[in-house]
Amino acid sequence: MRRLPRLSWILLLIVAALLGDWLFAQAPSRALAQNDDDALRADKCMVKTIQSLRLPAGAEGRITELLATEGANVQTGDLLARIDDTQAQLLLNLRLAEEREAEMNALNDVNVRDAQNSERSAAAEAEAYKELRREGAVPYWEMEKKILEADRATLRIELVKLQQDIAKIQYVAKRSERQLAEHELSRRQIVAPFGGFIESRVAQLGEWVQPGSPIFELVQLDKLRVEGDIDALRYPGQITRGTAAKVRIYANNQRSQTAADGAVEIDAKVGFVSSEIDLNHRCRIWVEIDNQQLGEDWVFKPGMEADILLYPAAAKN
Repeated sequence: MRRLPRLSWILLLIVAALLGDWLFAQAPSRALAQNDDDALRADKCMVKTIQSLRLPAGAEGRITELLATEGANVQTGDLLARIDDTQAQLLLNLRLAEEREAEMNALNDVNVRDAQNSERSAAAEAEAYKELRREGAVPYWEMEKKILEADRATLRIELVKLQQDIAKIQYVAKRSERQLAEHELSRRQIVAPFGGFIESRVAQLGEWVQPGSPIFELVQLDKLRVEGDIDALRYPGQITRGTAAKVRIYANNQRSQTAADGAVEIDAKVGFVSSEIDLNHRCRIWVEIDNQQLGEDWVFKPGMEADILLYPAAAKN
């Protein structure tokens, strides 16, 4: 039997070492998938919303448009309703016109150029009268009058420039008034602050509402939380943010013992561990999950029962 060359033995040893490292790296994932009996299990787990908001009216008035219905999925920035904005729109048009007038005054330099021309003319006339005075052709006070008129023309340039600076400040003020008018108009538009599901419509078309009156109830469903309790004294320091976890959600809202009975499993990480411990030595944790949409419906819904399996020994990325 032929012996392998020394180089071949070295290559075999390198391959064996690399294979061993790969198997060791895969160990946590296999433990996560197979050793559920060794996992720590949170109690009273349930799917909950991250954001649920009763969208309020921003201004007083009558609802003139309801653009969303119950059960609709909306995106961030979608216009959902409108409050009567006739007066706000007219005020905005007025502020736009005033801003335009102020801008034209701020950019107008006709008065400055006219004052500069007048100053040059007055200065030349004053010099001419000085020459005439040296020749004795005009009285002394006539010469002094022309000199003072030249000085006055110089001061008029400064005054006109000051008035132009004031016009620029007035333009800034009118621009702010226009922005306030736009804000007043936007307060009469009910816009979705985040993408979600219209759970209910509180107000009716034509109803008079006050600032803060609820119009819609909007629920975020693309991301949800699964919350539960753990024994903080039994597992001190073992469950922290980033701990590997497996979430098991029972889509039929019936908790069973096996994952095959209508449950969906998702690998996740602990996103929050409460610093407060109740009288039963429990503290709250939650895991954030991504939801999936099937047509107009969602796979996971708030209120579904769930399990959180925790693997504190697994590697944290």
